[in-house]
Amino acid sequence: MRELVGSPGTWGGLVLRAGQCSFAGASIGVMVSAFGFANYTAFCYLIASMGLQLLWSFGLACLDIYALKMRKDLRNPILISLFVVGDWF
Repeated sequence: MRELVGSPGTWGGLVLRAGQCSFAGASIGVMVSAFGFANYTAFCYLIASMGLQLLWSFGLACLDIYALKMRKDLRNPILISLFVVGDWF
């Protein structure tokens, strides 16, 4: 199977997931620091969704670290479909 840049279990994938995680954390920090953010329901939902994005990205970054450390191949069709559906959601 051809090696794609940013695919799960590669250094590129780890860098992309770490970036995704850090940007989600930064956006949560910026939104929470806004004056009166709790007064707007949509803003609270956006913060909650970014929290889920942060957890998803962190979990997949940990999985990438494990795959790199143990030299596992994560290019399994079932795992790839799980990543696609999770990222799409």
